[in-house]
Amino acid sequence: MVARVTVLTCQWLMGPCKVNIVDLPNGESWDSGVFVEKCQYLEESKCVGVCTNTCKLPTQTFFKDYMGVPLLMEPNFKDYSCQFKFGVAPPEDDGNVNEPCLETCSIAGRRKIVSGECPMS
Repeated sequence: MVARVTVLTCQWLMGPCKVNIVDLPNGESWDSGVFVEKCQYLEESKCVGVCTNTCKLPTQTFFKDYMGVPLLMEPNFKDYSCQFKFGVAPPEDDGNVNEPCLETCSIAGRRKIVSGECPMS
């Protein structure tokens, strides 16, 4: 049900999305996923850090802490899609958190010049 509500209420922020089937940790498959075809938030920011720190991590925390639903979000930084998996907890060592900056990120370019941080992909 959370997936259906997300599709109905969040397209203004994320863009076109649809409910899809995800595999849960217990081996079952449910219609508890949301596939965002091209996330407008990521496409506009073109920034891994903005996506991860102002969308992915806070959204996962919100659903876990306030809705009681584990959520794993898997942004694809190549095509700007994103897979939401309601009912799946994020792993302790989430690889998306350590993704390098995108070459198209204007913030990364400035940070690299100033401090040498934010390695490009």
